Amino acid sequence: MKDDRTAAPAERSPDELAERLTEVFDLVGPLYRRVHRKVEQAAPIEGLSVGVRAVLDLLRTQGPMTVPQMGRAQALSRQFVQRMVNDAARLGLVESVANPAHRRSSLIRLTGPGRAAIGAVRAREHALLRRVDGDLTLADVDACLRVLGAMHALFEDVDVD
Repeated sequence: MKDDRTAAPAERSPDELAERLTEVFDLVGPLYRRVHRKVEQAAPIEGLSVGVRAVLDLLRTQGPMTVPQMGRAQALSRQFVQRMVNDAARLGLVESVANPAHRRSSLIRLTGPGRAAIGAVRAREHALLRRVDGDLTLADVDACLRVLGAMHALFEDVDVD
């Protein structure tokens, strides 16, 4: 006998799929808020807020970016990203450099201390995530990323400014 939760995709109606995706939202919201609190609890270690951590990690993966580019990439308002960039700059973690593509919109890039700070944060997070239980496989994580990516794409056109 098949469990309805593991039925093949062809056997699912759009309504059943929507109901299951709602369960994803029900988990993602509280998970995000708990992770947010955990990062804030550890903030004294590196002196980073969740917002500054997000800016530093984005610059780590994408290289120098403008504030509007960061806002679009993170689905955050330019104003919020600018405040986080200002905080990071006050801490000496990022710096503004000339943008050859746009004279009025500087590129923001990591400094050496910024690279060290985000490296320390990621190392601590990696150590914590190694403790995830539940006999998860890389295929499970790949499926999760595929689902969340599809859900992200559905809402990609939502304006955050």
